[in-house]
Amino acid sequence: METTSQTQYDWKVIAANLNELLRLKATPVGMKKFSTKAEMEAVPKIRRPDKRYLLDQLVAQSVRLGWTMGVTADDLAMKQCGAIAGLMPQDDDFYSGEAMDGVWFGTREDSAAHQKSLDVVPYGSYEALAISPLAAGRIENPDICLIYATPGQMMLLINGLQWVGFKKFEWSVSGESACADSWGKALATGEPSLSIPCYAERRFGGVLDEEMLMAIPPQDLIKGIEGLKKLSKNGLRYPIPAVGIQSDTTEYLAPIYPEWVKPNK
Repeated sequence: METTSQTQYDWKVIAANLNELLRLKATPVGMKKFSTKAEMEAVPKIRRPDKRYLLDQLVAQSVRLGWTMGVTADDLAMKQCGAIAGLMPQDDDFYSGEAMDGVWFGTREDSAAHQKSLDVVPYGSYEALAISPLAAGRIENPDICLIYATPGQMMLLINGLQWVGFKKFEWSVSGESACADSWGKALATGEPSLSIPCYAERRFGGVLDEEMLMAIPPQDLIKGIEGLKKLSKNGLRYPIPAVGIQSDTTEYLAPIYPEWVKPNK
C-alpha cells in the first residue's frame, strides 16, 4: 500500500487487503465533502438522485449497488440526516425535539436532549457530498471510509488499530439517528467511530441485522490494515474458528501465550 504522498492511496490495493483480511460482504466506500455542487459533480461517473432520499439510502446505493453517489441538501427527504451531515442547518427546529417527541421519546425534554447529544458537522462548511466504492478510485482523498461488518470482523479491525499506539476506544450510542455516531462523529472529529446502526438505517438504508458500521479516516484504516496483517501472522485472523465450550483450550493457548499457559501432558 505504497503512497505517492500523504493523501494519495492505492485504493484498489487497500480494498483488496481489507476484504482479504476480514472477508467483508459489504463494499467499503469513501465519503468526501465538497465546497460546491459543481466540484462534486466533477467526480467521475457520479450519479445524482432522481428523487428525494434519506442519506442512509444514498450511502446504501454505493455500498450495496457499487454506485458513486452525489448528494446536496435538495436531494434529502428529511432534515435529520441532512443536519447531522452538515448539509442542512442545526436550527431551533432541529434542536426542539418536536419531530421525535412521542415517537422515539416519551417527553419533549427527552427528545430535545437526544438532539443536543448528537455529533454533527457544522452547517455551512461545505455544499455537497460524494460517496463511492473505495476500489473504484473515483474519490482520491475521501474524508472518511465506511465499513459495514459483523461484530467479529469489527473487533479484529479494532485490534488492528490497537497494534501500535494503543488507545482505549470509547464510542457513543445515540439510539435512533445513529449516523451521528458514525459518519457524523467521524466527519466532525477526524477520528474513527463505531456505531450500532439505528432503525432508520436498517429500515431504509438496507443495513443487515448483524452489521455494525465503522466510519474511519483513511490514515486510520491503513493503520488498522497493517495491524490486521501482524495479527494474521500470529494466527489471529478472520474467520475465527470456534474451539468449543467444553474443549481443553491449553493446546490452543500455549502457542500464543507460552509464558502463561502450559499444555497438558
